[in-house]
Amino acid sequence: MAEYGDYCPVNMATEVVADRWTPLIVRELLLGSTRFNEIARSLPGISRTLLVQRLRHLERRGVVETWPAPSGRGHEYHLTQAGRELEEVIDALGRWAIEWLYEGMKPHTVPPTTLMWWMHLRTEPRNFPPHRTVIEFRFREPSETVWLLLDRGTSSVCVKHPGFETDVVASATTATFAEVFQGVRGWRQAVLAGDIEVQGLPQVTRAVPTWFLWSPWADAARERSERARRSRHESAG
Repeated sequence: MAEYGDYCPVNMATEVVADRWTPLIVRELLLGSTRFNEIARSLPGISRTLLVQRLRHLERRGVVETWPAPSGRGHEYHLTQAGRELEEVIDALGRWAIEWLYEGMKPHTVPPTTLMWWMHLRTEPRNFPPHRTVIEFRFREPSETVWLLLDRGTSSVCVKHPGFETDVVASATTATFAEVFQGVRGWRQAVLAGDIEVQGLPQVTRAVPTWFLWSPWADAARERSERARRSRHESAG
C-alpha cells in the first residue's frame, strides 16, 4: 500500500524543502551567495555541520549543484532550474509573513554583522560612485562598527577598518537600520526624524539610499507598515 507522501505533491515537496533551515538556504542562494562561508554568515544560528548536511540534501534532491570555484580552490553552490523555480515559493513565504506575522517581527534581534551582510547582498552597483567609497556604520544597541566598501561595482563587508578614508558615517540603533532594510520605513524618513545620523559631504550622503535595493520584501513591508499606521490613526481618532 502506497504511503500518503507517494501521491500528495505537497507532502513530496515538504520532504525536500520544508525543514527549518532549507528555505533560508535557498533564499541565500537566490540572493547571490555561492560559497559555503557566505551562506553560513547569512544564517546565524545554524551549525556548520548542519549546513553541510542541508546542502548535501539539496544536492541529492536536484535543487543545488556544485561548480568548481573560479579561483581553483573549493567549489561554489548554485541552484539548478528546479531550485530557481522555488523563487516564487520563497517570495510568497516572505510576503505571507509580512501580512500575517507583521506584529511579531523583531528587527532589533538581528546581529549587526548579519544585517550588514544582507545589505551588501542587496546593493545597486549601477548607482555606486565612480571612485572607491567607504561607509562606516555605527550600530547602537548593541554597539558595533562595521564598514561597507564599494569599489568597481562590488561591495565588501569589513568588521575591521579597511584602511581607506571613510567617506560616510551612518549612526543608528540596530533596529532602525533593520527597519530601513526591511522597508518598514525609508532611509530619508529615518534621517529626517533624527533616528539615523549621517556625516559626510552632502552630495555623497544624499546618494547613500540609492546604493541599496533593500530587502526583496521591502515593498510589502512598506505597504503593511502604512496600513498599520493608518489603523492606529483611525483608532486614536
